Parts: sequence; C-alpha cells; structure tokens
Amino acid sequence: MDSNKLTPVIGFAGFSGSGKTTLLEQVIPQIKARGLRVGVLKHSHHTIEPDPPTKDSYRLRYAGSDQLLLATAQRHMLFFEYHDVENREPALTECLAQLDHSRLDVILVEGFRDATLTKIEVHRPSYGKPLLCQIDNNIVALATDGAVEMHQRNEMNIETLDLNQPTHVAQFILHWLEHGSKEQKYRAYSSN
Repeated sequence: MDSNKLTPVIGFAGFSGSGKTTLLEQVIPQIKARGLRVGVLKHSHHTIEPDPPTKDSYRLRYAGSDQLLLATAQRHMLFFEYHDVENREPALTECLAQLDHSRLDVILVEGFRDATLTKIEVHRPSYGKPLLCQIDNNIVALATDGAVEMHQRNEMNIETLDLNQPTHVAQFILHWLEHGSKEQKYRAYSSN
C-alpha cells in the first residue's frame, strides 16, 4: 500500500454488547459534520448474507466467483469469497488495503480487538468484564458509562470519556486527528 495515501485509523474495542456499534452510529455524523470523510471497517464473527438467493449477485457468488463488485448509482459492494479456506479470519491490513483511501480522511474500526492499532475502549462496568486497557497499550482512551477507580486511570495514563456523551468521543477523535502522533495514526498498517 502506498504510504503517502494512508488514512489515519482508530479502533473501537470492547466486549460484545458493550455498545461499540451504537457509539459509532452516534459519533460518525458528528465527525462528518466537520467535513471529514469517514470509512468504517467492522469485523464480525458471524456469517453474512447481504443478498437473498433470488438476487443475481447471490447467484453469481454461489456460482463460484472469487470476487464480485455489485455497482449501483447509490453504492458499490465488493464481495470476496474464500472457497479454499475454512474459518479464515481476515487480517486488518488486508481489509484496510481494500478501502479507497483517496476518498477518506479517517477510518474507524470496530472489532479487531486483539490487533495492533490505536483504540478507544468501550467499557460498561455493569457487565463485569475486565478492562482491556490494563493489558493493551494501544488503547488511548476509555469510553465508559461508569466510574473507573482514579488509581486505575492514573496507572493507565489514558483519557476517560463518557460513553453517554458521543460528542465528547467525537471531539476526542477530532483532536487526535489534529494532534496525535503519526505513529498512532498509522499503527494499524503494520498490524498482523
């Protein structure tokens, strides 16, 4: 990938049900309101079927195509089919390479929790899950709806954001885009 055309990448990591998608859904319009073009890369552990069996694109995919680009006036959808590999997990760098970086100012990643990329952790203490930021040095902020012990925050040296204030999360991202280190912004491109 041409390093001159890389787009800053920040992830949203958290356990299932923590509210990552809901937060992204609220943050994206606020970033777009600043005139930025936002790409989203979402990892899923579920099998996806974006079109019903009666549609031509479904029929062509299941006829054996390895890649299918479905193009309309409103959107394009690119399908990659991996017929020869079972339970193939996508690599973050591979997925990033498939995006058109010339049309993006920032890429928000949901999932890829264990990948090496700069992240905001989404955490709800009421779920009883451990804090990822205690073991992941790539987490630069913690978006939470509960109290985090002051000594934990000081030890982690990361910013704490109110999960119920998506405006604050969007402002954090905008500040990070303007003032964050180049290493943080492009860390995902060296990810495994």
